[in-house]
Amino acid sequence: MQYTTTYHSPLGSLVLAEKNGALTGLWMEGQKYFLGSVKEEMEEKNDSAIFDQAKEWLDRYFRGEKPSAAELALAPHGSEFRKEVWKILCEIPYGDVTTYGEISKKIAARRGLERMSAQAVGGAVSHNPISIIIPCHRVVGSDGSLTGYAGGLAKKIQLLTIEGVDMKKLFVPAKGTAL
Repeated sequence: MQYTTTYHSPLGSLVLAEKNGALTGLWMEGQKYFLGSVKEEMEEKNDSAIFDQAKEWLDRYFRGEKPSAAELALAPHGSEFRKEVWKILCEIPYGDVTTYGEISKKIAARRGLERMSAQAVGGAVSHNPISIIIPCHRVVGSDGSLTGYAGGLAKKIQLLTIEGVDMKKLFVPAKGTAL
């Protein structure tokens, strides 16, 4: 059994999920793969310590503070590869961005491989079940394009703006997965 609650943010309603005292999901309503990792029964529950901690974390984040993902008990459901990618996402500093290619290089180095597919990394990033806290919005294309955000391009821009990212270096692609 997983439990859910709703948090009202500047981006709109967010749905949080938890199991056994750890956060398992955070989705924006209407986002691609909404509740995608949840394979079991869910029940609404508003009195949970992890929900209280996550809501406080989100309050601080939306005030422009820099909370760390490490402050929360996180238990995203996914393959070992996806979890490895999500761990690297948590290492991207607040207010910075990185590319799918840079993440693939890190994974290749950690695994002792010559190279790793940036497309495989992109698939893992797009299936991140704990949006915002595991900061997949901080990943951009190697050319500076704002691509691949399941929550939508407008919300990705909002999150990066909250973090003070220099948007002059980034651009909206004419076509792509984020549109």
